[in-house]
Amino acid sequence: MDCRALTISSAFICLAAPVLAEEMNFNRIASFRVADNLPDSENTSAEIIDVTEDGMTLVYTDSPGGSIGFIDITEPANPSAAGVFMPEGEPTSVAVIGGHALAGVNTSESYTDPSGYLVEIDVASREEIGRCELPGQPDSVGIAPDGSFLAVAIENERDEDLGDGRVGQLPAGSVFMVDLDDDGLIECDTARVADVTGLADIAPEDPEPEFVSINGENEVVVTLQENNHIVVLSSDGEVIDHFSAGKVTLENVDTAEEGALVFQDTITVAREPDSITWIDDTHFAMANEGDMDGGSRGWTIFSQDGEVVYDAGMSFENAIIEVGHYPEGRSGNKGVEPESVTFDVFDGTPFVFVGAERASIVGVYDITDPANPELRQLLPSGIGPEGYVTIPERNLLISANETDDAGARAHVMIFEYQEAAAVYPHLTSAGMDELTGWGAISGQVMAADGTIYAVSDSFYGMQPTIFHIDVSEAPARIVDAIRVTREGAPAQLMDMEGIALDGEGGFWIASEGRSDRLVPHAIYHVGGDGAIEDYITLPEALSAVEVRYGFEGITRVDDMLYVAVQREWRDDPENHAKVLGYNLETEEWSVIHYPLTEPTTGWVGLSEIVAHGDHVYFVERDNQHDTRAVTKVITRVPMSAMEDMVDLGETPAVLDPELVVDLLPHLRSTGGYVLDKVEGLTIAEDGTMWVSTDNDGVDDHSGETMFFSIAAE
Repeated sequence: MDCRALTISSAFICLAAPVLAEEMNFNRIASFRVADNLPDSENTSAEIIDVTEDGMTLVYTDSPGGSIGFIDITEPANPSAAGVFMPEGEPTSVAVIGGHALAGVNTSESYTDPSGYLVEIDVASREEIGRCELPGQPDSVGIAPDGSFLAVAIENERDEDLGDGRVGQLPAGSVFMVDLDDDGLIECDTARVADVTGLADIAPEDPEPEFVSINGENEVVVTLQENNHIVVLSSDGEVIDHFSAGKVTLENVDTAEEGALVFQDTITVAREPDSITWIDDTHFAMANEGDMDGGSRGWTIFSQDGEVVYDAGMSFENAIIEVGHYPEGRSGNKGVEPESVTFDVFDGTPFVFVGAERASIVGVYDITDPANPELRQLLPSGIGPEGYVTIPERNLLISANETDDAGARAHVMIFEYQEAAAVYPHLTSAGMDELTGWGAISGQVMAADGTIYAVSDSFYGMQPTIFHIDVSEAPARIVDAIRVTREGAPAQLMDMEGIALDGEGGFWIASEGRSDRLVPHAIYHVGGDGAIEDYITLPEALSAVEVRYGFEGITRVDDMLYVAVQREWRDDPENHAKVLGYNLETEEWSVIHYPLTEPTTGWVGLSEIVAHGDHVYFVERDNQHDTRAVTKVITRVPMSAMEDMVDLGETPAVLDPELVVDLLPHLRSTGGYVLDKVEGLTIAEDGTMWVSTDNDGVDDHSGETMFFSIAAE
């Protein structure tokens, strides 16, 4: 087995694949928590982002925080907070020329009385140095490559709660343009407004410009998202060309949010593009997010005269499905929602970067042949990628991620184009005979042949699955999906959190209960074909004291099943969790206590149990992300300690676990924030540990799954 430092820390990832000649890839080297610039703010965001001319300072808009933030990336692997500028209003977009940042600020009092202004900020002093009033509510800001002028999309967005929420709500949007002097300062007296009414087939009286981009000939391309239309303007605001963004027919689409990944429907939808970028002076790429009626789940390259040069169709979403980032909870809407797109050339290769907002992933496309782009990589972003900036002189790609919630805070991610193997993804279903989605990986177990079986949890309640994983190459590959069934139908009312081999080709599966949803705590005996053959329920002594934080792992030693309970039940001392035993021969239960680490924030519990050699191993973790995470460890006790288990009703002995691995360095090793749910552990015959994280079905989660090994000492 080859153990290589594929990551930026001292943690090593072990791969079974042979070492091949390295090629250039983008790998994440750091992440910046936006809240570090506004530590007293409960809600922050990084939306649109740009960089100063020297490539050393990032500038981003933070709408909920009401700020324009700055990040020092002099050392890109160690970004640091560099302060904020607090405008009077809501910043919506920003663009940088030299050392000056120009931002659109929304000051609208209502949808019918939109207003805003363009503010210019000196990045060095963080002071306002110029301001122009705008004719409405600003969205995107773009600066011409030669620095001669800028354009602002004046969206004047509709009220989605008014009537049927459709366009046709005045005042109409427009495009604002203003010249910049040789020092990059705005000259407000040169302002002009381009009228884009009367062009679109949909609500021509009410265009809603969404995004602008300017090419080397000073032509401005504008998306009218809700109108499903594209307009090309001259620098003086005259319409050069315009055309519909069109519709796309998509096959094998998941359109139902039923807790199962089923790709079988055919739909025809409008593209409704959001962001757009020129890739040369006559072609542009756009992300087809959708808003009012459409969203084609992909991206498109158009020529300036309206010819479709390339359309991704379902290929982008399908690639996202294979790496476990598909958001099942958005199937009935617009799927992965490609929202952001940018272009640049790295080391002679032209790339388009496509961000999928709901999948929290960045597609890296080589567009050397614009008619046949090649998907080179899928990069893990934070939750809700909104904007990008490229710094090819420093081999850097930056993503700004807008979602900030009680879990992971909003982050800015930094990727480097480097001569190295691609670190992500760690796990994929690519290569299977049919398109197979996956996510919410929980417990796992290693088979005698070195492959791994892993279960998905209740997020996919209508499709409980045991995934068979080949870890002999990188990334590890799902080679089979065994659907768990009851009398031939998908087994329901299960929350599979642990799996053990039964020694006869089948499995023992631990299902975490939740009484308020009629989901029982139970152990299921499942055949190799996925059919439930038998089950074991809790005895009265346990069911009388259970709570929802139940079975989280299972392991088998001869005729004994050992089950880890996540947190204390009603009869347990504080910070003590049960480890239960069940004798398959005598059908008797037994118990011992595991002493949980006292939490710093939130709670601490058990996530996995594995018997290996002369020890029993546990995963103990808190429920915290990023810098708030403290406890993510693998511990163990001697197998002989399990002999101290007592009958139910007796006072349990307390285990004395020893620390084996602190997982925090490994969880930080790919440059992202620490993920909260370390859920899976299995150990190979030679002592190599395989660890996985649960991505919660990409529901309020970045979708990132870490699946890695730790070499035996």
